[in-house]
Amino acid sequence: MAYHSIFDLISAITEKTGISYVLIGGFAVNYYKISRQTADVDFLITVKGYKKILSLLEEAGFKQDYSQEVFARLSAKKTGLLDLDFMFIDEQTMGKILKDGKKISIAGKKFVVPSLEHLIALKLHAIKYNPKARELKDFLDIVDLIRVNHMNAKDNKFRTLCLKYGTIELYGKILAWIEQ
Repeated sequence: MAYHSIFDLISAITEKTGISYVLIGGFAVNYYKISRQTADVDFLITVKGYKKILSLLEEAGFKQDYSQEVFARLSAKKTGLLDLDFMFIDEQTMGKILKDGKKISIAGKKFVVPSLEHLIALKLHAIKYNPKARELKDFLDIVDLIRVNHMNAKDNKFRTLCLKYGTIELYGKILAWIEQ
């Protein structure tokens, strides 16, 4: 079956399988008023959910290029579809993020993006555990998300978020950038 967009495909596959997922990455950042281009589509999903949809994605023209304990990347073999990245999380975390998430529509299909706090927590976590690969892009996203959405980075709630998912050094760096 032909799909007009990656969003049509993901929507059809997840409706068919009944799995839960959350749209993250550049499309989630865009929802929060930050204009950022992206070359792929990123999702949070459980490993169990990913295993349920992998063969359907392969049938639709995707190839798994990379997979590890917490992440998988699939490349689109058909023109017009964006590559896919899946970040694996546990059921409990998925439930929390879905509960607080924001329902949005892309290409006429319904998706959930994380709350602003959960999106920032995901980015802090990515920087903390993979600073060389993630710091440049994710740090700037965090700073832009704070500024554009008028968050108080000096607020104790934000500091606690940074210390839980990031580091004290990262929190200090965010404050320094926000004050510029």
